[in-house]
Amino acid sequence: MEKIKVGILNVSGYAGVELARLLVCHPGVQLVSVTGRSTAGKKLAEVFPHLAGLTELVIESELSDVDFAFAAMPHKESAPEVIKLIERGTKVVDISADFRLSNPADYDEWYGFTHPSPELLDKAVYGLPELYRKDIAGADLVANPGCYPTGAILAMAPAVKYGIAEDDIIIDSKSGLSGAGRTLTIGTHYAEANEDTTAYALKGHRHMPEIAQELSFLGEEVVNVTFVPHLVPMTRGILSTCYARLRDEFVTKEDMQAEITALYKDFYKNEPFVKVVDAPPHSKNTWGSNICHVYPFIDSRTGRLIVVSSIDNLIKGASGQAIQNMNIMSGFAEVTGLDSPPIYP
Repeated sequence: MEKIKVGILNVSGYAGVELARLLVCHPGVQLVSVTGRSTAGKKLAEVFPHLAGLTELVIESELSDVDFAFAAMPHKESAPEVIKLIERGTKVVDISADFRLSNPADYDEWYGFTHPSPELLDKAVYGLPELYRKDIAGADLVANPGCYPTGAILAMAPAVKYGIAEDDIIIDSKSGLSGAGRTLTIGTHYAEANEDTTAYALKGHRHMPEIAQELSFLGEEVVNVTFVPHLVPMTRGILSTCYARLRDEFVTKEDMQAEITALYKDFYKNEPFVKVVDAPPHSKNTWGSNICHVYPFIDSRTGRLIVVSSIDNLIKGASGQAIQNMNIMSGFAEVTGLDSPPIYP
């Protein structure tokens, strides 16, 4: 099979360089073009020495002609570039938030800009393969999910889909500092972040409407989401703990734990990257992989469903999932280039 020519817009961020690392070893593609603003003109392996010997690419200011593009740009900046690529007939996976929300007004409220192409929002497919695989296969534009939404939605999707839990969900997520990106801020200085944990965006995180949108699409009612993210002093990984009250008809069942575990395992039985596990996962259980671990638990004392999920925010939460989407869109086996197991320790 002839390899498809692939490019990356903004290779110099964490998601962009993870894409490069994974794509240079992908058997079905040839990484031919990468862009970056401050790093243009330099060799990719010079800027990122861990890629030495794997690529001779030079970072460009403009993307050359490619069959498939990944946009790893910040929100608001990504949409104009993606629009140009789609107009050229190039298939795109956008890692930014610019095509994830179906309501254009949400971009004014949550991201502070007016979306430049509301009509393209209707054509973009939300890129969570476990829910939208068939739609992704025929798409020209896929909106890669956010890192927090990936872990949270995969944790709660079976419960919402089958109406086990009430429509008021609390999500508590802990993320490594790489989720904040490479741009330095006071909160990501080593001396500030080390030995410190903090909750942030309590008035509303931008990923909250994305989580609520997708969970509401799954069920029969609009889902009310309370989402509180935290930064913890680790490099990568997201651990999400989700809480929802069981519906009354399920509270009194004798062996609800076995039933919910079986339901989750059946829901994800054919999913190569979601594993329903038998003990609460650690963030390091999925480190370096495209895998999501999910652990559902019934608190019989309070009548609550508790679901814990773990992902690597830079892989299943960003670049790995983007390649998973590319594989589906391009007719490759879904696990191609992504079948490495997690790293331990």
